[in-house]
Amino acid sequence: MNTVYKLHARLLKTGLHDDPLCLRPLLLSCAASAPQSLSYARSLFSHIPSPDAFAYNTLIRAHAHFSPSHALSLFFEMRLAGVSPDAFTFPFVLKACARLQACQGLHSLIVKLGFDYDIYVQNSLISFYGSCGSVELASKLFREMLQRDLVSWSSMIACCANNGFGFEALDLFREMQLTVSEDLKPDEVTMLSVISAVSSLGALELGQWVYTFIRRSGLELSVSLGTALVDMYSRCGSIDEAIRVFDEMPVRNLLTWTALINGLAVHGRSREALVVFYEMQKCGLCPDYITITGVLVACSHGGLVKEAWEVFQSVRNKYGMEPLLEHYGCMVDLLGRAGLLFEAYDFLERMPMKPNSVVWRTLLGACVNHNNLELAEKVKQRIHELDPNHDGDYVLLSNAYGGVGKWVEKAGMRNLMRDKRISKKPGYSIINMNQVIHEFVSGDMSHPQSEEIKIFLVSIIENLRVGGYSPNTINVLHDIEEEDKEHSIGYHSEKLAVAFALLGFKDNRAIRIMKNLRICHDCHSFMKHVSRKFDREIIVRDRNRFHHFIKGSCSCQDYW
Repeated sequence: MNTVYKLHARLLKTGLHDDPLCLRPLLLSCAASAPQSLSYARSLFSHIPSPDAFAYNTLIRAHAHFSPSHALSLFFEMRLAGVSPDAFTFPFVLKACARLQACQGLHSLIVKLGFDYDIYVQNSLISFYGSCGSVELASKLFREMLQRDLVSWSSMIACCANNGFGFEALDLFREMQLTVSEDLKPDEVTMLSVISAVSSLGALELGQWVYTFIRRSGLELSVSLGTALVDMYSRCGSIDEAIRVFDEMPVRNLLTWTALINGLAVHGRSREALVVFYEMQKCGLCPDYITITGVLVACSHGGLVKEAWEVFQSVRNKYGMEPLLEHYGCMVDLLGRAGLLFEAYDFLERMPMKPNSVVWRTLLGACVNHNNLELAEKVKQRIHELDPNHDGDYVLLSNAYGGVGKWVEKAGMRNLMRDKRISKKPGYSIINMNQVIHEFVSGDMSHPQSEEIKIFLVSIIENLRVGGYSPNTINVLHDIEEEDKEHSIGYHSEKLAVAFALLGFKDNRAIRIMKNLRICHDCHSFMKHVSRKFDREIIVRDRNRFHHFIKGSCSCQDYW
């Protein structure tokens, strides 16, 4: 802002403060100093007698990111004043629209004014449609472009990656490389979108290929790229490779350290996460709220109660911040996992803000895991007051009744779900084989190889029984025969996925499975036995964390 003030003072002294041409550098300085300069810029603009397109464009540009509603107001004012927009106007306006998730018929106006074939406007439209989730419209526009530059390709790749079309994003990236042009050499922005696509797919092999491509293309391992790669490897189930990238980075920022802490946390390497946390502070960096959350999650997954209390208390005492609801939720999760249920309940009651249903539900899950039915019923009542129709609560309480043999109450809970038309979310698992995603749903036999998978899975279970595996049927409905109970849990989605992988992967590569729900106790035991019997590493990413099964043991140490 000092530059803005000095420039304005010079114009006032020389009497040029009303000259539109002399005001241009001042407006540009305001744009460069946003957001601090925005109110000052609007004040300056209001004193311009007849602002031209350049003045409007500069003000719209300055507000597009930090105050998009002001940017749109300026655009409407520009139209009312009879000032014609140009090709520079619409990219800034579209950026503001993207922030607001509103188009206001802008595309039609662009076509009407003849700017629909301007490559900069087209690129901005692709980005806008991507931010609004309109991938089909963005793709149609992209395919109709007579000319595409690096921004065109990067915008379309980002559009796909950010909207859950990971494979489509990677296909575009491959297509882009086949377009022989020096101008289309991928840059950092392109690669960040590609990395995002790989992260969403959890495809380690693709991630390794992308990292190799980055190194061969001569791109610098910048803070942004390095941080994205650390996060990508963590999400793809290879925390060791995430650490390797972290160690190779010449410069790291708080986001980089936080990405590694979060990765170590979800992979169950809790003490390592704490070591990284304290090492980060030795480097002169102060944690933010996201970092603290990652550390508390690490402590929760590792049962580090004492260490978690120290970190939680340091938020206020050492870093001068007020803990957020999310941090209180982490502490409830920590205490619940450790079996300190009444301490967790008391902690919830004494919170300075009102707990939401998510935090109470965290405690309910812990009550069920530790078979404390009395407290579970009490917690369920608190949740019912906040969110009475969540399917997971009924399922958890039903399982709790089954866990202590209260079959009538368990059946009653299931009947209540039917009466309220509450359906249980189906569990599914996905596995990537040769760049093709295969999805398995519990009990579903719609996969083309279902019969073969079923026969093989039955043989696996029979072989594992010899090694000590016994199906855990405690949470299956009591009024069916034991054989039927075992059949019910025998076809859980992750079991089908691992059987499919053992049939399809002829080498000893690790088997990587992604699951939408928390892995059950029986499947957890099953995976440990399979990893020992077949001498294969099995990595399961469930709703909460990664489980690495190796030679009959799990990285979570049966604490999850």
